[in-house]
Amino acid sequence: MIVQTMPSDALSAILTTINAVALCSISLEAGGDWGIRFAAPANIKFNVVRRGSCWLLTADQEPVQLTAGDCFVVTNGAFDLASAPGAATVSAHDVFADSSMAARLGDGSEFAILGGSVRLDTVDGVLLSDALPRILVIKGGAAAPIAWLLDQLDREWDSGAPGAQLMCNDLLRLAFIHVLRAHLAQRSAGDAGWLSGLTDRHVAPVLQAVHAAPEHDWTLGELSRLAGQSRSSFAARFKSRVGIAPMDYLTRWRMRLAAGRLRRGGEPVSSIGAALGYRSDSAFGASFRRIYGISPARYRSDLRLATAGSATH
Repeated sequence: MIVQTMPSDALSAILTTINAVALCSISLEAGGDWGIRFAAPANIKFNVVRRGSCWLLTADQEPVQLTAGDCFVVTNGAFDLASAPGAATVSAHDVFADSSMAARLGDGSEFAILGGSVRLDTVDGVLLSDALPRILVIKGGAAAPIAWLLDQLDREWDSGAPGAQLMCNDLLRLAFIHVLRAHLAQRSAGDAGWLSGLTDRHVAPVLQAVHAAPEHDWTLGELSRLAGQSRSSFAARFKSRVGIAPMDYLTRWRMRLAAGRLRRGGEPVSSIGAALGYRSDSAFGASFRRIYGISPARYRSDLRLATAGSATH
């Protein structure tokens, strides 16, 4: 058997860096006239309608009707689910008071939804949460490729089989990645950000290369050749699609990786810089200060002081 290393891609690298972990958290059945209000989430909320229909209501957007197979993601702000736009709502906190995982609401069970959260790194998680709209709805047609995953999620949720909880979390994670892909396919050409860059035929190969080998001594000429454009055309296209210049993106990505390593371990600062392609501590320190405003050593010491302070309260 030949085992090959799968090539890296930018979305996988970013989801790994921000430590995106999907966790199934609720099952709700409802019927008749009903409504439930969810508080603003601490993590990204990911939900799939498994049976029936409902309305998704927020303070600043038009109501959206959801039907079986639809998925929606909430990155910020409170939201309601209801049988009709004018239905009275009760707090999700009260609905799930007896069981944090499963609940019933209203009269009947013609509606069912499975929900979960995507927990992110408390610092780097903004990479994803800021790149997504506050409310993202993927209708069943676009979500069709994940129908099998959702069916398996349904079965595992109620199975009580060994490993069912872990299976549910993994299935939810796969479904969430499919929803991100569907969102990428629906984004307009004028949207800017790293997500838009993933769908651009000139920018995507560059993002893949940078994330696969951030330690490489990339030059604008090398990146433009990967993009199949002249340096000036590539630089302009990259900035218009991603929002910042390509070399600035590279530096910021390297420093985000460095900051993560500084937060999570005791690796020497010089080793971190060398692993990210810097030939001297001074060059690494200068890049880090340009992005974070302080030296790598100060960043780590300040974090440790803050962690120690929170532990004593």
